[in-house]
Amino acid sequence: MSVSRRVAMQNHAQEAALFRRRALFCFGVVVALLSLLLGNLYHLQVVAHQDYQSRSNENRTRIVPTAPNRGLIYDRNGVLIADNQPVFSLQVIPEKVADISQRLDELGDLMGLTQETLDTLKDRLKRHRRFKPLTVISKLDENQVASFSVNQHRFEGFSIEAGLKRYYPYAGQLTHLLGYVGRINARDRQNLDLADKSGQYAATNDIGKLGIERYYEEQLHGIPGYRKEEVNNRGRVIQILEEQAPQAGSDLELTIDLVLQQKAKKLLDGRRGAVVALDPRNGDVLAMVSSPAYDPNEFVHGISGPSYRALLNSKDRPLINRATQGQYAPASTVKPHLALAGLDYQLVTEKTKIWDPGWWQIPGVERRYRDWKRWGHGWVDIHHAIAESCDIYFYDLAYKMGINRINEFMAPFGFGEPTGIDIHEEYYGILPSRDWKRLRYNQPWYIGDTISIGIGQGYWTATPLQLAHSVSIIAMKGERHQPHILRQYGLGDSSEAYQEQELPPIQLKNPKNWEIIEESMYQTAHRRGGSGYNLFKGSPYNAAVKSGTGQVFGIAEDAKYKADEVDERLRDNALFVGYAPYEDPVISVAVIVENAGWGAANAGPIAKAVMDAYLLDPETGELK
Repeated sequence: MSVSRRVAMQNHAQEAALFRRRALFCFGVVVALLSLLLGNLYHLQVVAHQDYQSRSNENRTRIVPTAPNRGLIYDRNGVLIADNQPVFSLQVIPEKVADISQRLDELGDLMGLTQETLDTLKDRLKRHRRFKPLTVISKLDENQVASFSVNQHRFEGFSIEAGLKRYYPYAGQLTHLLGYVGRINARDRQNLDLADKSGQYAATNDIGKLGIERYYEEQLHGIPGYRKEEVNNRGRVIQILEEQAPQAGSDLELTIDLVLQQKAKKLLDGRRGAVVALDPRNGDVLAMVSSPAYDPNEFVHGISGPSYRALLNSKDRPLINRATQGQYAPASTVKPHLALAGLDYQLVTEKTKIWDPGWWQIPGVERRYRDWKRWGHGWVDIHHAIAESCDIYFYDLAYKMGINRINEFMAPFGFGEPTGIDIHEEYYGILPSRDWKRLRYNQPWYIGDTISIGIGQGYWTATPLQLAHSVSIIAMKGERHQPHILRQYGLGDSSEAYQEQELPPIQLKNPKNWEIIEESMYQTAHRRGGSGYNLFKGSPYNAAVKSGTGQVFGIAEDAKYKADEVDERLRDNALFVGYAPYEDPVISVAVIVENAGWGAANAGPIAKAVMDAYLLDPETGELK
């Protein structure tokens, strides 16, 4: 009975159908897997062939960028003033060092590094890409090279590299003009990333920080090259597959006359101040000295913390470029400009005279404004007023003119705005106005403010460069040229001259007024009683000049200024401006010596010596 039931339960048709379904399912799975495998093989071998081939090549090849040589800098006579010198540096690739903090400590003991230097290095490591070389010591001496070479087996990932570093042969004599190059920091790197220029600095550790080095960084840096190397599994080079040489940066020829620069530097003799000499015919900066200065070579290899803090905290502020960032009351050096404004507005003529008893009053006001000569100058005209720097004449003229017209007339001379010189470190100065005072101090403008402006005091401030530029405009009878330091890119046949930006000339209602002011400045230098007469008496050339003595602080109405009783840094500033030769100007000069006193006696001799150095033959003393 059980056998018959078992026979009855077997159904071969159903079993065959089940087998076929299972077989088809398995076959389908196999086909699908084979299709997937073939598809992947097709993708690998055909579609992504180039990509995987590149990845394979990268496992055995690497691209090493090579730094370009930085362009050299010369003065106008071909003297090299910014050079590149071979140096040995110590570098590390962080990813190749197991415990880099410990290795740096050991290296510090070996190489004599301070704890401050080590802390700075470790801080830089936090922001540094681990696969890129990091400079540990930028300049190794012979003893350091020998010490590391003997112990190199202890410092895997560290290596000595040869390269070129910036060197300034004249040290502090050109500091504020040339600037310097320094190590690329986090801010520099961010700026390069924003400008999409990080690739150009892949092999470079330095970048221009100040002055010409910063302004013309793009031209000086050059274009990096590369070297394609085949390496083994340990990263050692087997062979060089391809190489493209870097393109050196452009050499620059500047307008600076090194001999004149050195002369001006020597004349300041470490005193706080500045000297600027321009060629009024084209805006060439012949000399630009700021004193005191510092040695830029210290920054190239990384200045120490104590040395930098000493510069930063010095009361003499050597890091400031006084020629373009120093803001001083222009004092009497702008009296020729104010007189020219009075002539142009027809408020005075060449024959207009006023009486100077030694004081002047605003009509209806009791306060008296004193002249520097307490007993006065008597009757003075425009020539007398400029030559002997009569304050009373200019109090009266400023009162008649008003601050609005003073501001309008002085702006085209470059006051209150940057000259556009080709360095970034330049301040505006202040050419005051009613709106400026309201915005700055939320106060109205008073007539007394205008009177102070009439003698270049009060709120008015200017840089020595602005003063030299404004005097150049007078020398050229209104023709304006933007001051610039670059003369040309490159040397020889491949050179490219600096392209001057054209500035519209200053047009007077009566062009003869230029001659009146020039004659007054000539009399300042060559007329007995003129503030520059003792300097230029017997000079082989004629000059046009103006001295100034700028107050650093105000004194009471009837008080007498006594320099010996005043703190040294509160004493008057000495200023002097001028141009020569009078008949055909080729140099204009502005000098300021801080807290030195009377301008004609303390700044004047420096200006005269600078003119002599440029115009006269050093051997014969005659005009070149």
